[in-house]
Amino acid sequence: MKRIFYLLLTGATIITTPGCKKFLDIKPKGYTIPEFYEDYQKLLSNASLIRATAAYPSYITDDVLAGEDNDVTKSAAFAGYSVFKKSLYTFKNGQTFEPSDSDPFWEPAYNHIYTYNTVINNILNVPDGTAQDKKRLRAEAQVARAFEYLSLVNVYAEHYDVATAATALGVPLVLSEDINLSYERKSVAEVYAQIKKDLDEALPNLPDNVPNNFKPMKSVGYAFLSRMNLYMGDYRAALANANEALKLNSFLLDYKIYTNKKGTTWGRVCKISDGTAFPDGKQNQESVWIRYGSSSSSHLFNEVYASSDLINAYKKDLPAGATDKRFALFFCHGESNLGGGTVSFPGRELWAPYVEFNLGFSTPELYLIAAECEARVGDPARAIQLMNTLRDSRIENNQPLVANTSDDALRLVLEERRREMPFMGSTRLIDLKRLNKDPRFAKTITHTQGAQTFTLPANDKRYILPVPPKVLAVNPNIPQYER
Repeated sequence: MKRIFYLLLTGATIITTPGCKKFLDIKPKGYTIPEFYEDYQKLLSNASLIRATAAYPSYITDDVLAGEDNDVTKSAAFAGYSVFKKSLYTFKNGQTFEPSDSDPFWEPAYNHIYTYNTVINNILNVPDGTAQDKKRLRAEAQVARAFEYLSLVNVYAEHYDVATAATALGVPLVLSEDINLSYERKSVAEVYAQIKKDLDEALPNLPDNVPNNFKPMKSVGYAFLSRMNLYMGDYRAALANANEALKLNSFLLDYKIYTNKKGTTWGRVCKISDGTAFPDGKQNQESVWIRYGSSSSSHLFNEVYASSDLINAYKKDLPAGATDKRFALFFCHGESNLGGGTVSFPGRELWAPYVEFNLGFSTPELYLIAAECEARVGDPARAIQLMNTLRDSRIENNQPLVANTSDDALRLVLEERRREMPFMGSTRLIDLKRLNKDPRFAKTITHTQGAQTFTLPANDKRYILPVPPKVLAVNPNIPQYER
């Protein structure tokens, strides 16, 4: 599959020309070719690389309620949604993007992969820098490339199943910075094998500590493996890696010390004591490795309401007299005042946290992975203990939940996971895809718009995002899922 990077390299710092078969053959005028260790450091310090996932897959999920055609919240009005958001929300068959549209998930991901390939394939050959530093920089790029591929394969392919992964269509696996090579769509199993290979090679070369959490350290390797193993259904390995990561960072932020203020967007969630804004990913000690949403479609703030299904999830298992601060803080309840006066929408809950959440790896996810895996293959009592520890940091006047069986513990943990991470990149979409494979948790999603109702059955191919039309235009033979 040639020209997989079509329209993906416009933001890249380093380029090759069409006739250049070896990376350092020529130096195009106006561009810098990396030759020294510092050059590769600068490549990995590009601010665009930390924006590594998009929020729009949430439109497929059971968390979302679109606004009315002429909604009082203008940014939530269905009539004003882009074509691809309407297509996702109404579960349209076939392509979701218009031919002229850019996909804010696929295109940045492969753009980033190009940069990571440049570092991975060349850094060990530079004439300066210590061997240890060069291995560390290569490991950093390997972790980041693996992250992009784990995101891509779980959005643009069917969910990993050991029985079908060897034949299921994955995504193009691009491991070279040579844009003139031919590429093809690899299987889900092959993509996962490459992710695991990158992580296995990177982990021994990651440092114990880093100056900031945009850079990976050993705890990131464990956190990554825990998520990957969870998606693969290898619950014992996921549990072991989550436990190792929690040994290195188990901090949980106390949401009970925060409140809301009116008349603003960013900073509307703030400390009760002094008005300090709720910490973003960089400031939040829960962050293990930081990745934000892509620069376009990075969040859905003030754009969607909570579905009745999600609202009921927050109410479920909430002790009498308790307040779930996640729901209280991050949604506007019946009205909003975000700086332009009060807008009323009785009976609805508007998603409007205005917090730059970390979409990489964080301790709450590690607690939930460990809890889920304990419920599945380990100690249900510890599963509930882990979950209750998380709830104590999130719920005012909380009371511990109890479970009498492993199935009860698993149900409680999965419901808690949903409450913890609504509208967080593609997390809920991936959870729906993996849980739909279990008859106990399979569900049909229902969306409404005006008088119309749209349904998406469990395991439907429309859960899989299509390869964007701009890519298909220059790669017409790439196989696709029928959706």
